[in-house]
Amino acid sequence: MKIVVQRVNSATLTIDGAEHCSINRGILALVGIRTDDKESVFEWIGNKLVNLRIFNDSEGKMNLSVSDIEGEIMLVSNFTLYGDARKGFRPSYTDAMPPELAKSYYDNFVKFMQTKYPKIKIVSGIFGAMMDIELVNNGPVTVIIEK
Repeated sequence: MKIVVQRVNSATLTIDGAEHCSINRGILALVGIRTDDKESVFEWIGNKLVNLRIFNDSEGKMNLSVSDIEGEIMLVSNFTLYGDARKGFRPSYTDAMPPELAKSYYDNFVKFMQTKYPKIKIVSGIFGAMMDIELVNNGPVTVIIEK
């Protein structure tokens, strides 16, 4: 599982021109699922995502997590994170979990996060939907988490 974490001041996700969900200050997390991923990784990934110290403290040091700042998290499925573009010009997605398996895996991850961290507003896009995301990047700060 690979997650691209972006620190944001806000993010809005639209589907078919209608707002589906939005967050204020927090994390936009693009979630890629690999063919051999197991749900046993949810605990590690979730803990890392919620406790990653990427927000500034009063001295301007990245010393606070999304939970410390009472921030919000937007999870968005993104199979292209496992695109391999080493050969040719069209990425290969053979490392991405097939959609028929990845949908339930992703949905289970969202449910896990919302259940495990009920004090954090956690919203999600819709697996497989064509989504538009508007965000105000803060920093910019982008970190990749992979397990």
